[in-house]
Amino acid sequence: MSESPSPYPDQIETHPVSAPVDATVTLPGSKSITNRALIIAALADGHSTLEQALFSDDTRYMADSLQRLGIAVDSDQAAERFQVDGRGGKIPADHASLFIGNSGTSARFLTALLALGNGTFHLDGVERMRQRPIAPLLSALTDLGVDASSDNGDGCPPITVTSSGLSGGTVRMAGDTSSQYFTALLMIAPLTCSGLEIQVEGDLVSKPYLDMTIATMNDFGATVRNDDYQRFQIPGGQSYSARSYAIEPDASAASYFFALAAATGGTVRVMNLGDGSVQGDVDFVDVLEQMGCRVEREPTSITVHGPERLHAVDVDMNAISDTMPTLAAIAPLADGPVTIRNVEHVRHKETDRIHAVVTELRRMGIEVEETQDGLTVQPGSPRPATIQTYDDHRMAMSFAILGCTRPGIVIDDPGCVAKTFPDFFERLERAVGR
Repeated sequence: MSESPSPYPDQIETHPVSAPVDATVTLPGSKSITNRALIIAALADGHSTLEQALFSDDTRYMADSLQRLGIAVDSDQAAERFQVDGRGGKIPADHASLFIGNSGTSARFLTALLALGNGTFHLDGVERMRQRPIAPLLSALTDLGVDASSDNGDGCPPITVTSSGLSGGTVRMAGDTSSQYFTALLMIAPLTCSGLEIQVEGDLVSKPYLDMTIATMNDFGATVRNDDYQRFQIPGGQSYSARSYAIEPDASAASYFFALAAATGGTVRVMNLGDGSVQGDVDFVDVLEQMGCRVEREPTSITVHGPERLHAVDVDMNAISDTMPTLAAIAPLADGPVTIRNVEHVRHKETDRIHAVVTELRRMGIEVEETQDGLTVQPGSPRPATIQTYDDHRMAMSFAILGCTRPGIVIDDPGCVAKTFPDFFERLERAVGR
């Protein structure tokens, strides 16, 4: 499939709000949960319905790939619903070519899924995906007896997987690059005969995403033992139970609207995302609280009240690294330096997010120090600039929030938000009352 045609012009100029924002917003379903649920529903035995699901480029690539593997997926965007006819851990097709754009979750999750098949499969993406590492996962699958290799020998897509099934075993992977490698193996492990033991070398980045994975697996009936994020033990011979499953709103997407409240001294309530969320990125509001915001956490909503002026903060964002660009973009508005640490792994995302954020802040005249694992942003008044987005949805959305506080900020290639949040700019306009 090709990417969705963009409803946006080549550039969008944002405009400062005339008063503190006061808004209640609803958001689309979580991309992370939607793509996990699509994989697990495909592995379940029977018909599953995924409600309040996200429809974006990333989830469409996933759904299209599952169909190419012979797993029926009915997509109803108007109803925000996927219906999946799971095949009980079987991959009906014995060959397929899958195109996953720049969807990291699709690349990693599908690569592991292919190991359950019997045949030869190819997976490829856009040019940036061909620069994103997947070697640790390929090595783990190879150790488990699957022929999984990078076609160009560089540890990145395109890849070829030739498999005659996966019985199980023990593997060890470094934890410092991507938690998605671990999620990919976790989700297929219950369908193996003898189960998997996955050992973590070093510290594991983005631990809340593993909690999300395990919670989703549990919801579909599978069990996992997590030994302090150093070892995961998954018994084999399990099965996933088909079911109706509601997807939470996307907590990463919520960070932009929480930041909108923080940046404008206003109030934003995000509905249907509560204090019991399985998504680690809800903890972004804890950072905003440290910066002077007042946060109300309820079972069915979270509300952020922004202060007159944000305070400086020094924060480890390893566990909530997808929200790093959100914080960095509004950091110049603080009353002192904002330091973000322990996010080196985001250099391997849709773009090198540390360098990209630093480059664009400097373009606006903001003083920034770049380190290998983060950055420090000095307070300042951003000057007008055209923000390059590097085909990275999070760059576009983060700097759009800053544009609600200062004039002359133009977002280049705003259509890149289609990756995870196709109608972001419309929802932002409604939130600011335009």
